[in-house]
Amino acid sequence: MARISFFLIFCIAVISATGALADDIVVVVNQKNGVNKLSKDEVIDIFLGRNRQLSSGVTALPLDLPGVSPERETFYSRLTGKSMSEINAYWARLIFSGRASPPTQVRSQEETMQMVMDNRSAIGYLERSKVSSQVKVVYELGAK
Repeated sequence: MARISFFLIFCIAVISATGALADDIVVVVNQKNGVNKLSKDEVIDIFLGRNRQLSSGVTALPLDLPGVSPERETFYSRLTGKSMSEINAYWARLIFSGRASPPTQVRSQEETMQMVMDNRSAIGYLERSKVSSQVKVVYELGAK
């Protein structure tokens, strides 16, 4: 009986974790930012340090989740088709050469949401389920 209960709890936990990882990832900005939509290329340019100027004229402040975050891995994989080791190597080269600096790292999706709400320049990514009406979705990376 205890084995069956443990097995059921384990299955529910695995299904819940899998569902969270399969959630759509969206890119969000402050409601007052002036940008309503971004293309995939624009999002790539912002998060890879190629361009930090938004079409509204606002300088973008990209926010990145911690390196161990499954949402971060999902975001970069879906956006660029690259693994986190490739993304980390890319940033190591740019930082070493002094050509660009990586996005500002935050601790959680909740902190991303708060910073985007509080800062007109902030741009971040979240699971769709974490988005509130106080931010604007400008790009969607659907589940693969």
